[in-house]
Amino acid sequence: MKPRLLLIGETDAAIRCCLNDLEQAAPQMTCEQVPWDGLQVDRLGTGDTDLILLSALHAPARAEKVLRTAPIGRATAPMIAILRNDTDADLIRLAAEFADDFVVVPLHDGELHYRILRLLGHGWSDGSGDETSEIKERLARQVALSGLVGRDPAFLKTLAKIPLAARCGKGPVLVTGETGTGKELCARAIHSIGPHSAFPFIPVDCATLPDHLFENEVFGHVSGAFTDARHDQKGLVALAEGGTLFLDEIDSLSLTAQSKLLRLLQERTYRPLGSSRFLSTNVAIIAASNCDLEGLVHARQFRADLYFRLNVLRLDLVPLRERRGDIPLLARHFLASLCAEADLPRKILASCTLRKLTEYDWPGNVRELHNAMRRAALFSEGSMILATDIAETCGPSEKSPNGKGVGVLGSFRIARTHAIERFEKRYVEDLMRECGGNVSQAARIAEKDRRAFGRLVKRYGVDRDYPGH
Repeated sequence: MKPRLLLIGETDAAIRCCLNDLEQAAPQMTCEQVPWDGLQVDRLGTGDTDLILLSALHAPARAEKVLRTAPIGRATAPMIAILRNDTDADLIRLAAEFADDFVVVPLHDGELHYRILRLLGHGWSDGSGDETSEIKERLARQVALSGLVGRDPAFLKTLAKIPLAARCGKGPVLVTGETGTGKELCARAIHSIGPHSAFPFIPVDCATLPDHLFENEVFGHVSGAFTDARHDQKGLVALAEGGTLFLDEIDSLSLTAQSKLLRLLQERTYRPLGSSRFLSTNVAIIAASNCDLEGLVHARQFRADLYFRLNVLRLDLVPLRERRGDIPLLARHFLASLCAEADLPRKILASCTLRKLTEYDWPGNVRELHNAMRRAALFSEGSMILATDIAETCGPSEKSPNGKGVGVLGSFRIARTHAIERFEKRYVEDLMRECGGNVSQAARIAEKDRRAFGRLVKRYGVDRDYPGH
């Protein structure tokens, strides 16, 4: 997506020259200048701008009015104020309080360029390609993907697969990633832009389905199927008819439940409890897991036939710690929307706060960051969120064996994920040492596909240069 800069007010030749150089160095960036007479303050809150440059060089009184109005308009884009070296102290105070950054003319070489890049975040100028950018813009127009925010190349690569997954229609889609990476959000995006968008999207938390009630909940029952079955009752498949059935935490299903789900995927038919006939269905299946399904297959905890049936179109969501450049973008996005939702004045993140957010490992990923921004928006005093306001969230954290912070234990799912990580890392290290760094040999002993084992080696940073035996 092309970054859009909005320049408010008149500037001098040095500022204009700096912006021209920036546009030539990054042709995917656009900069629109709006004179004071043509300014609509309401536009600051529309979200169609990535960065606002507010010039107070020739009309400081008007710039002061914008700074005072911005919290009311709740501009979602960060703002840089451009001030003269003889600017009034009150205006400097306002810029420090309500702008995300400010510069004083005359500028040092590269100063404005650096500050613009810092506020836009990393990744937007990496040449990711027009095709990926157009895909994201089209998605943003067609469905409200407010949570899919980021410019990291790995994130954009996954985003580019969403239209392809949506186009497949009835074919199953598998979404994998750690807790809080946005698996359900991706599933909803696939549903929203696919051929099933006019019909229901039914999310199912498989971890909450008791094994003895699986058939009744998923396939429904007919009258007389059991003692209290006085009427026919539709199951989740029937409720999702024509639409999408999203099976979250599919790894939580028992082997018995998995076998019953396999028929639905293979033959697109199911039989309600007590019924004598099978019903056909036109429902898209999207499954999600935060576990290593391949490992569960080898451990005989997940059916191989179900895994291969699901693992056709796959989206792998990277954890937030592996796309740190997106953390400032996400934090500002969440903060702006949460302030608007709670009817609070606009708040901004101090530079030290952004640095602390970026350094933290976020074991709960995007969901944890969203919760942190909610606490900061509600409990911080004043319009500036300081590092002390997020100290409880981003304090010192325990390190897992692969160097990733795990913080407090948190939920069972997070604790289980990190326990699996510790086992996998130690197992891969020991096996690679035993095999003298030979990935193919280690994969055969582990009874895993070589590429899958290679991904584990890369994921945990295991050294391949062990001496041979």
